[in-house]
Amino acid sequence: MFILTGSYSNRRSRLFWNAPKLVLGAMLLFAGGLTMEPVQASDTAKANVTTVGVSGSPDAYQFVVTVSSPDRGCKQYADWWEVLTEDGKLIYRRVLLHSHVDEQPFTRSGGPVMIGADTVVWVRAHMHPGGYGGKATKGTAKSGFKEAPLSADFARGLEKQPPLPTECAF
Repeated sequence: MFILTGSYSNRRSRLFWNAPKLVLGAMLLFAGGLTMEPVQASDTAKANVTTVGVSGSPDAYQFVVTVSSPDRGCKQYADWWEVLTEDGKLIYRRVLLHSHVDEQPFTRSGGPVMIGADTVVWVRAHMHPGGYGGKATKGTAKSGFKEAPLSADFARGLEKQPPLPTECAF
């Protein structure tokens, strides 16, 4: 192993020791054994709801939501989580005012969420600029929440409905 200091001799040594790897990579690339396709931000940049906790009483619940997201600062961050009815109506949205690059996953609370103890709701997160499509949870305040499949297109029109973030602090 070489410690690189930036000198010419170390760069020559590094090239000598890495040359077989470079040649193998080039051979695989040109022989078709290695494909290089660009990954679009929308393919991987999704905000996932990982846990949901609820406290309080009917029509005044506090939700505590943990979100995992590939934040990169204001150019890509989870900008809200929300509570929806089963048919896609917005009940509550917790707007996030900054990215969480160094705090992953992160947990934020919000409320009051005005639902009954047995009202079934969805909790999902939104990613700027990728939109919806990450993992969501479904459940009730009384019985709790579990991950459930939810289409990225479910109630997509809510992306334009207030409250919306007005800016990203960092």
